[in-house]
Amino acid sequence: MNHISRRQFIKKAVVAGSTLAVSPMIFVPKARAFWEKKSIVHPNVNNLRVVGITDPKMINGVRPVTSWSLQEKMVVRDAVWENMDKLACGLVETKNPAEAWRAIFIKPPKKSWTQTVVAIKTNNISLQHTRSAVMSKVCRVFTDLLGVKGTNIHIFDGVHGGSMGKSTPFAGLPEGVRIEDQWGGIDTPVPVPPPWGDGRRTAKCLRHLAEGKVDILVNIALCKGHSDTLGGFTMTMKNHMGTFYPMYIHQDEALEYLLAVNQTPQVLGPMDPKTGRVLFPLQQLCIVDALWASEGGPGGYPRTQPNFLAMGVLSPVVDYMLATRFRKEKMGWDINEEATRRMLTEFGYRETDLPAGGKLIEI
Repeated sequence: MNHISRRQFIKKAVVAGSTLAVSPMIFVPKARAFWEKKSIVHPNVNNLRVVGITDPKMINGVRPVTSWSLQEKMVVRDAVWENMDKLACGLVETKNPAEAWRAIFIKPPKKSWTQTVVAIKTNNISLQHTRSAVMSKVCRVFTDLLGVKGTNIHIFDGVHGGSMGKSTPFAGLPEGVRIEDQWGGIDTPVPVPPPWGDGRRTAKCLRHLAEGKVDILVNIALCKGHSDTLGGFTMTMKNHMGTFYPMYIHQDEALEYLLAVNQTPQVLGPMDPKTGRVLFPLQQLCIVDALWASEGGPGGYPRTQPNFLAMGVLSPVVDYMLATRFRKEKMGWDINEEATRRMLTEFGYRETDLPAGGKLIEI
């Protein structure tokens, strides 16, 4: 799939919509439907497009090394919200924010927006956390623009979210939005495709996703350092180590496990068991909150204040672009280039497939 146009995506969406009309039920198939590489996941947005924005006006002052509670006082919510609208427009390639958000978030078939269940995966390990302005903007889009009930929006980290409601009480959330902490934890085995274990193994997943009880998944990640084996960073793909059992990334085939779980129906969406193509996108948006960021990690306070946010819809492409163009080129931080390159190749892509000559699209 080289240099896909938005028109091509919309054409694919019509075909996908016809399929869904025939078989409207969203479920996790029992068969091991391995995802077809390079096949379209999100039908309305170029899956290879990643947009970013840098704006010092999003933060009042400069203080690179600081706590989450102080960051909350420094962040300028209105500037963050305005820039997230700009990012949504840049991702969809439109000038109308409402139109952009409606293209990004797709209502599940045979459900109303008031019936739609949304899960937001946040990274709650250690001392760096999603800023409230970022979290609340996403929630407000769902409730105020689309009509999702606040009580149907669930914020979770299945591993490190144990005290999230108390330690990270996100401000400005719509009424009823639930900070679920671990949301019951990770206890339900699901099949995991190659390259981990040759596709013959299972791993435990968050029960709500494993049982197909979530309609839309949003991935809000941070920008921190991590093991060189995993590329040297943690962003959207690694964020799902709070959706799936995480200890396998500390064993043999660690990178293979990370790549594999991000190809499961519990992340990408339910798949045709014969073709491996996604029938309905589950993870519909990936956001990287790099208002503050760090070269090292994943623990400790941030060390830099880049005043940066980014969006995309396909997690491995988001991570590849931000690792190479933001962390390495812009910030000057080392990455494991071989591991990072596999985030493209294991999903069937090459750098020459990427739009804008493989450069991060700055808004």
